[in-house]
Amino acid sequence: MRILLVEDDPMIGEALLDTLRAEHYAVDWVRDGAVADTTLATQAYDLVLLDLGLPRRDGLEVLRALRARRSTVPVLVATARDAVGDRIAGLDAGADDYVLKPYDTHELLARIRALVRRSAGRGEPVYSHAGVTLDPATRGATLHGEPVRLSAREWAVLEALLARPGTVLSRAQLEDKLYAWKDEVSSNAVEVYVHGLRKKLGAGLIQTVRGLGYVVPRQ
Repeated sequence: MRILLVEDDPMIGEALLDTLRAEHYAVDWVRDGAVADTTLATQAYDLVLLDLGLPRRDGLEVLRALRARRSTVPVLVATARDAVGDRIAGLDAGADDYVLKPYDTHELLARIRALVRRSAGRGEPVYSHAGVTLDPATRGATLHGEPVRLSAREWAVLEALLARPGTVLSRAQLEDKLYAWKDEVSSNAVEVYVHGLRKKLGAGLIQTVRGLGYVVPRQ
């Protein structure tokens, strides 16, 4: 899953970057509102973690511009602005959730998982399909109740496909969910991860749609 982190404080930004990467999220970090606006206008993300007090362009302006482009990407506002009026303004501008600094890291990660779950139209906290279960809270995987060890990127590929069974994702779309800007991407990385998943979970779980990409068929 790919996240855009918008935070101008270097200490907070570095800490958040470490926390999110430890959860195996692909994270891009920008430090001002103008760059955030340009980035969101040109690239796709699964979630935006947005500070409001930003240089060059305020976070609320970035949020309003994002929604004016009809983007539905989940936005979690993380800010020190604790007045009720500020929280109302953020929610009315298009934020999906709000967390106040300083926040508990575990709560922040739980809110991220909840927003991603909601954006995919799911109510249940785990993915279950064809005997395979993924738990985003623990990053665990099972096959017919038995634990299966997946690499971080195998897990990410499978999560992307299980989030919307029946939807074909191209190699480029899967790469976008796996890699941040500075990550090195090998030409056959997705194919390698899909091959590994098929060996561990069965050849029929992920199907290749020739010329288009990969899909987990609906049951």
